[in-house]
Amino acid sequence: MAGILVEDIFDVKDIDPTGKKFERVSRIHCESESFKMGLILDINIQLYPMKIAEKFRLVLSTSLREDGVVDDGDYLTMEDGPSLADSFEYVMHGKVYRIDSEDRSGESGQLSVYVSYGGLLMRIQGDENTLSGFIPDTNVYLLMKKLAF
Repeated sequence: MAGILVEDIFDVKDIDPTGKKFERVSRIHCESESFKMGLILDINIQLYPMKIAEKFRLVLSTSLREDGVVDDGDYLTMEDGPSLADSFEYVMHGKVYRIDSEDRSGESGQLSVYVSYGGLLMRIQGDENTLSGFIPDTNVYLLMKKLAF
């Protein structure tokens, strides 16, 4: 689908490994199943509690519109019709503020993409081919839904 930068299933491996800093926010450390990406994500646990070993579907997209047309960051449910957010439980809107690359000779390099969702931070690391769609200073939506197993 147009506009989607990353879509994968993640497993929660650890929560707040360096200690809890804020009452309502936890930092979850996750690994993806398909693309072997690492994810560190600050999440409002009062709104969306998470547990170790939980699995969730994560989508990172430039738009909530189902046709993938990039929007201006304003979300108007009544005017825009169906949205990607309708299928998810937790949605945040943020901005890519940094991209780091790690070159490994003879192999494809690794990228680390950093996004701020109003102070809740995310770092996703993986193969540069998987994360090549990210551009600094662009808006990104994070959409999550827990999977029942």
